[in-house]
Amino acid sequence: MATPRVIPIRPVTTARPDGGRQRLRRWAQGGFFVLFVLAPVFDLLRYDLVAGHAWLLGFEWHAGLEDFSAGHIDALGAVLRVIGRVLLPILAVGAVLIGVAWRWGRLYCGWLCPHFSVVETINGFMRRAIGRPSVWEARELPPWEPDGTPVRYDRLWWLVTVPLAVGFAFVWAVVLLTYLLPPFQVYGHLQALAPTRNEFIFITAGTLVLSAEFLFARHLFCRYACAVGLFQSLAWMGNKSAMVVGFARERAADCASCYSACDHVCPMRLKPRNIKRAMFTCTQCAQCVSACETTQRDNPRGPLLQWVSGEAARHNEAAFSAPKPERKSQ
Repeated sequence: MATPRVIPIRPVTTARPDGGRQRLRRWAQGGFFVLFVLAPVFDLLRYDLVAGHAWLLGFEWHAGLEDFSAGHIDALGAVLRVIGRVLLPILAVGAVLIGVAWRWGRLYCGWLCPHFSVVETINGFMRRAIGRPSVWEARELPPWEPDGTPVRYDRLWWLVTVPLAVGFAFVWAVVLLTYLLPPFQVYGHLQALAPTRNEFIFITAGTLVLSAEFLFARHLFCRYACAVGLFQSLAWMGNKSAMVVGFARERAADCASCYSACDHVCPMRLKPRNIKRAMFTCTQCAQCVSACETTQRDNPRGPLLQWVSGEAARHNEAAFSAPKPERKSQ
């Protein structure tokens, strides 16, 4: 009977080989989630269905069509107002998002997106419940973190995971409603436990749909259904010099001392040591880079994964595409 391979667990260390990158990312995610929740409250960004206009940075944002209804401007003037006050601002925001993605990839997804922060959080709790970050994966992850911290799997964690997913779904449903109705009206009705019929239907339906998504299709939604992520990925793929996770392929033998930590920590369930085309939905969260820096912290040649751009990014892709040398016949 073959002896199973035992992966030695290194002593847990409090040092941060990644220089605190993941801590900074968590702070960025947390701050943006707070902004996502409070933006409607302070009229930073929302569309009020009751008032019939939007709010932006505390000011009313009108398309100007009321002047057309009153006969103060003609049809051409109304069209120009819609273009100038609605379409151009939306296109400008989209252009910034695509411009960032073209150069650095899906940074918004990995560092700011409030949905992705929920994805990662529930991944972690689900892993503690069943040893896997998703119910669709067949194999359990190793019971330790890259720094050697042991992870104990226990199905009792379902008692935390399910309520957490439902709680996030409820918060999301309520917050999304405040982007459409006056926030103080929505929160006031909830506090009094007397939401209107339409509010109750929206919150209930949103909670049910989002609960199912958070429990069963978190990263699958990010990979296959999120339009914002899709357009970022398309822009990123169009730039061969864009920032990517580079792999020192010539040092692949050093991976023998690792347990593929970079694969296990990826919240999108990708294989970071792969070509860019196979990393289409990479969110640039750099958890794979941090994991490699941790597991290879004693390697004098440093980690095998790191962010690269420009000529280094082109070289990284070329290294994967280069044909393997043919073996000479004996």
